Amino acid sequence: MKYILIFCFAFSMSSKAQSELQLEPKIENCAWIAGNWKGEAFGGQTEENWSEPSGGSMMATFKLINDGKVSFYEIEIIREIENSLVLQLKHFDNELKGWETKNETVDFPLKEITENRVVFEGMVFEKISDNEMNVFVDIENDEGDIQIVKFNYKKNN
Repeated sequence: MKYILIFCFAFSMSSKAQSELQLEPKIENCAWIAGNWKGEAFGGQTEENWSEPSGGSMMATFKLINDGKVSFYEIEIIREIENSLVLQLKHFDNELKGWETKNETVDFPLKEITENRVVFEGMVFEKISDNEMNVFVDIENDEGDIQIVKFNYKKNN
């Protein structure tokens, strides 16, 4: 009985390992993120529009709408750099005035890519289906505590 349990455990671990096979840090392995996505967060409606991979990068716009008005925008890119990927973004208020200084970006270095997850340090994209994904973002509050905010998106076809 002990050997059967060990075999079952080993088999389940190898199945899990196969389903989470690491992929190369190439922009093409993020292609499933492309599309027009809508969801809810921060008490409002969110929109995120990702381009298809081209030129070694993907580009996105994001906006949050509260009470029928834009609260803020973001411009995001995922780009290949030094044999890896990095997600970089800039925030803008509803009048397109930048939150970060002129040459500053918020950077999220790549940690790993699997078939259904792209894990950056502080941001994770998780494929649920061809038409649904979750994005988890680490957000620091004024006290320095980290809160993980989940964005559930549906693809707008």
